[in-house]
Amino acid sequence: MEMINKIGRRKTSVARIYMAPGSGKITVNNQAIEVYFPFDLHQIVVKQPLTLVGVEGNYDVNINVDGGGIKGQAEAARMAISRALCEFDAEHRPALKKEGFLTRDPRMVERKKPGRRKARRRFQFSKR
Repeated sequence: MEMINKIGRRKTSVARIYMAPGSGKITVNNQAIEVYFPFDLHQIVVKQPLTLVGVEGNYDVNINVDGGGIKGQAEAARMAISRALCEFDAEHRPALKKEGFLTRDPRMVERKKPGRRKARRRFQFSKR
């Protein structure tokens, strides 16, 4: 039984996954996916690559996520699972690439600049 270890990132979140053929059990930080991602949409995001290639329930996935918010973590996990599926079977690659699951989203929060209130927002102008 081969275990595949992959990493996925999104914003400031990092997801490290361990994936092996199994019964379809997904755990996130040693909790069931339903416990860690109580919001349905995030569970769907994590399972998207498995559903897309039609192997839902064929792999056990153990996910370690760190940093960022819930959505960023879910999307980082999605990327890691997609990368692992490509390694299990190279035929999955075109379908996953078409959906954009293998592309690292480069958008990050812009840093705050000195002399500004936020990254681009200026302080309120006072005429007098």
